[in-house]
Amino acid sequence: MQNFEQIRRHLINAGYRLSVQEPFLACVELSLAQGKRHQAIFLAELQDDDGRNYLRVSTAVAPVVGLDARRALRFNFESRVGYLAISELDGVPFLHLCENRPYECLTAAEVDRLVLEIGGTGDEMEHRMSAGGDLL
Repeated sequence: MQNFEQIRRHLINAGYRLSVQEPFLACVELSLAQGKRHQAIFLAELQDDDGRNYLRVSTAVAPVVGLDARRALRFNFESRVGYLAISELDGVPFLHLCENRPYECLTAAEVDRLVLEIGGTGDEMEHRMSAGGDLL
């Protein structure tokens, strides 16, 4: 995949439910646990200092307020998938699970894998950190 529009077209053609569609941002709404849980996965285009384009796939996991940073950092160290970051969501700082990939190595199958893996892992983290709830 060479640009964000190709990624967006793939998401639509693959049947993902998109709740946000902007020029360089899309939000996939995943339904998990037979519809009992939901996870929003954001896909956005990033550009590095050399002008190389990347796809960032991220999902909000938990509000930072009252979060045990040691648990989050332990997960970050042990994780084979993604990294943790803090970003605001509607003015509230949230812990996000993220993954970045350069466009030149992206295929449709890799985009699918990223959406499902970040979505599923983010939902699992959210479930653990919220005592079984669904925060978003």
